[in-house]
Amino acid sequence: MRAIKFTKMVASGNDFVVLRGDFKDASCNLPALARKFCDRKFGIGADGLLIVQPSRIATVGMRIFNPDGSEAEMCGNGARCVAFFTQKHNGSIETKAGIIDFEAGINKVRIKLTDPREIQQDVSVRVFSRNIRVNFLNTGVPHAVIFVHGLEDFKIERLGAAIRYHKKFAPAGTNVDFVQVQGGNLIALRTYERGVEAETLACGTGTVASAVIFALKTGSNDKVKVKTRGGETLTVYFKRRSDAFNDVWLEGGVSVIFNGEVIIKERR
Repeated sequence: MRAIKFTKMVASGNDFVVLRGDFKDASCNLPALARKFCDRKFGIGADGLLIVQPSRIATVGMRIFNPDGSEAEMCGNGARCVAFFTQKHNGSIETKAGIIDFEAGINKVRIKLTDPREIQQDVSVRVFSRNIRVNFLNTGVPHAVIFVHGLEDFKIERLGAAIRYHKKFAPAGTNVDFVQVQGGNLIALRTYERGVEAETLACGTGTVASAVIFALKTGSNDKVKVKTRGGETLTVYFKRRSDAFNDVWLEGGVSVIFNGEVIIKERR
C-alpha cells in the first residue's frame, strides 16, 4: 500500500489532480493513475493529472496525463495551475512542448506559451457528407478552430469527435474549438478535448488557438478576450507581425479546491 498526497486545483473550469514527485520507480504507472484519479464516478475526478517534477532547465518540470491515460505535450490551464502550485511569483515550467514562463499573482496567473506554429486557415474537411471550413494551428498541442453561430445551443460532441479523429489530422488527432464572435475583441469558446474525449469547461491552449485565428481574420494586434464555457473570461496577449505571432501570454484565475491523500496498491 502507498499513500499519495495530491492537490485538487481548477483554472477557469478546467480541474486537475496535481502530484509532486518524479514517480520514476517501476511501481508507478502514471497512465493508470491518471485513469483512476480522473474518473468522476470512482476516483477524485478531473480533466487531467499533472505531475510536478524537478527540472535542470526550469523552475519545475510538468507532465500532463489525460483521463484516458494518454500523455499530452502541453496544457495551458494546467500550466497555470502548476505555476500557482510552485508558490513563486515568477519562474518557468519545462514541458514536452518547450519552456513556459509564468507570472503568478494572488489569484491570477499569466503563462507565456510557445509561439503558435503550423497555422493553416480555411482548410476544407469533409464530415458527414459536407465540407466544413476548419482553421488549424499548434499552440503546444494541435487545435482545429471552427467559427459557428448559436454556440450556446450548438451540439459539439458529434462534430467534435468526427474532426478530432479525422484522417486530415491523423495520426495525432486534434482538439476542436468552436468559436462565436461576440463583438469587439471578445469571442466565446467551447472545446472538445482530445484525451478527455468530451467537452471541457475551458481549454488554455484552445483559448490561445482561437484568439490567434480570430486575430488573423479581424486584424487584432495585441489582445483578445475569450469567454469560456465555465463562465470566466480569459485574456490572450500577443505581438503580431503579419501572420506570425510571438510573446503570447494567457491570463486568468486559478484556485486550490482541496488537498487530500489517496491510498493505492503497489504493483508486485
